[in-house]
Formats: sequence, C-alpha cells, structure tokens
Amino acid sequence: MPFRARRGPFRAEPLRFVAARSPWHGGAAIVAAMPPSLRQPENALMDSVARPPFRPGHWRRFALRGAKMAAATLLIAVCISVLSGKPFGTVLVYSLCISILSWLFIDIGRDLVAMRRPLPPDGDAGARSAWPGWRWMMAIVIVGAVLGYAIGNEIANRLTGLNSPGPFTASSRELLPLLLLALLPAVAITYFFYSREVIGLQKTAVEAAQRQAAEQQLKLLESQLEPHMLFNTLANLRALIGIDPPRAQQMLDQLIAFLRASLAGSRTGLHSLEAEFQRLRDYLALMQVRMGARLATGFELPAELADAQLPPLLLQPLVENSIKHGLEPQVAGGRIDVSAAREGGVLVLRVRDSGAGLGPLAESDKRYGLAHVRERLATLYGSRASFSLAAAGDAEGGTLATIRLPFESGADVAARSRA
Repeated sequence: MPFRARRGPFRAEPLRFVAARSPWHGGAAIVAAMPPSLRQPENALMDSVARPPFRPGHWRRFALRGAKMAAATLLIAVCISVLSGKPFGTVLVYSLCISILSWLFIDIGRDLVAMRRPLPPDGDAGARSAWPGWRWMMAIVIVGAVLGYAIGNEIANRLTGLNSPGPFTASSRELLPLLLLALLPAVAITYFFYSREVIGLQKTAVEAAQRQAAEQQLKLLESQLEPHMLFNTLANLRALIGIDPPRAQQMLDQLIAFLRASLAGSRTGLHSLEAEFQRLRDYLALMQVRMGARLATGFELPAELADAQLPPLLLQPLVENSIKHGLEPQVAGGRIDVSAAREGGVLVLRVRDSGAGLGPLAESDKRYGLAHVRERLATLYGSRASFSLAAAGDAEGGTLATIRLPFESGADVAARSRA
C-alpha cells in the first residue's frame, strides 16, 4: 500500500537561512527565517540578541556633561556666595559635592533604566538618546537629587569641618527648603541637558537624511547617464553594421568588454581618478573602432593624483560631447586630451578637444551630459565645485571643459567615513 501523507491543519514549510543585519553592530547575524505560521515577532527576535550597554561616543558625551555640570556649579557657587555673604571656598565645596553626586546618580540611573528598555532602530530622537521617558526620569531625579544632596552634604561637612544639616538629618521645618533646593536645580538642569541632546540628535538626523537624499540623487543621475552612453554606442554600432560588418563585430566585442569592466565601478559612490581614466581609455578605444584614424587621444595623469577620489562617470559625458559635437562634424576628426592637475586643495580636471568648437546649443548649456555634470557636482560638493565650458583659445581651436572640485585622497575619504 503506498504511503500517503495524512491531511491536517499543519503544512510542512521549508526553513530558510538569511543574513539579517543587526542595528547595533556592523556584522551580519545569521538568523533563521521561519515560516509565517511559526515566525516570532520582529521585536522578540531583536530582544533576543544582546544589545551593547551604550551607544558609540557615550563616554565622550558623559564627560562633556560632567564638565558642563562643573561649570554651572561654579557659577551657582559664585552667586550664592555673593548673595549670602558666605566664604566662596566653603560654598564651592558644598556646591561641587552636592551637584556632582546628584548628577552622577541621575545620569547613571537614566542609563541603567534606558538600557533595559527597547530601543527601536527607527525611533524618535528621545528614544535614540536613550531617554527613559519623563515618568521614569522624574523618579530618577527625585531619588538622585535626594541621595546626592545627602551624601554630598556629608562629604562637604567632613571636608570643611562644619555640620550643615542634610535631608535625613534636618528638622521638619528645614526639610522642605532643603528638598526644594535639591530638586529644583536638578529638574531644571536635567531638562536643559535633555533638550540640548535632543536638538543635537535631531540635527544629526536631518543631516543624515540630507546626505542620504543626495546619495540617492547621485545614483539616479548615474543611472540616467549609463543608458545615455549605451544608446549612443548602440546607435553608432547599428550604423556601422551596414557598411563595415567586421568593424561592427570588433566594436561589439569592445563594448562587451567595456561594460563588463565598468559594471562594478559604476555602483560605487566614489572611485579613484586612475579608475576614471582607465574607463575613459576603454571608452575611447571603443570609439576608435568606429572612427579609426579620425580619433586621436591623450591622457595626462600625475602619479600623485592617481588616488584622488571623484564620482564615477564624471568625465565620460564630457568626452562623449567632445566626440559627438566636436569631432564627428569634422571630416578629419580631431584629438581629445584628458588631464588632471592639483592647485592647492583643488583637483582640476580638463577635457580638451580640437573639434568644431562651441555652438549655440552648447552655449545655452542644454546638452544632456553637461547638465548632468553640473547637477552631480552641485549635489555632491555644492559651491565648492565648479564646471566651465569655453573655447580652447589657441590655434588648434576646439573646446575646453574644466571641472574644479575639492581634492580628497582615498585615505581622506576613509577617515571621513569613520568619523
């Protein structure tokens, strides 16, 4: 009798393994992607992985808050000494002991409570700043201020030899003023520091969103440039097939090799000037298959500039325009020279052709590639970069395109990404 699986409410579903990126560290944690019927909620999965106790830069911010607290305490001690007529040294000792201990209890208590609360990766600024909420915070402030006042007052008594009453040793008449003296500054300073931190985190979030939007715009511009180049090449290839099939075959082979070499580089945010020049050499070799002796090329890249960083495909539209609007209209063709130089902290890139020169369309800046070059430079560098197109101004004639942008080496970009 053949075996038949008994039907029932359960259905076998495969267990898949996927790489899920943890929001609190840079590695990829391998987790089981279970069927929907057995899958745990996402929050449960996140809670099952150990979180680090503090966010990056926590101790630097902790020390900065401590320094600000000490400076505020010094100012308060000066005011109290002036208003009360008491010796400044005595007032400073009591102020520092009470204020710093109260701050330590409040700040550490806040961290201890916030560590045990869920921290959503897309939460608001308060969540990202590990703020436990005002209900918890008021309890922490009350306990921290009272304990800080009591212990700090006792330490100051021993240091000065005085016997100032604390929250636990004062009479009922003295207790309320002491509690108000401890709580009001603690609440005010806590709110001040919290507001400053939230404002700073919101500013960081806005800057990160702006950077992400700029990166997406650059990717969009690059995705538009690649088909533009490909369509131009395919149009040239189609024209060549009818008049010279062997050269068309050679051009097709060169195109395949060019696209294969360019695929990885075109998906990066920045690459080296050496890589950009190599891609231009490949592209011009592709064009030379079609144009033959009508196209001559030259490259000038100093060794010290080979590692300079720039967006991929930045120079290629300029070379394409030199061929299409400069060299192709001339029966004799012409020459294209690509060069790089450094002027202080500025990287200067030039594309020079000996073609037909500027026409009305170029002067109105409506050529497809040139507009994209301007947009990409403005998006990535703002006013720090510029692009100009002018007549070459010598006996050979033609056009000179010049790009100026901040010089950054590969080490500079790596250090900036780590900061």
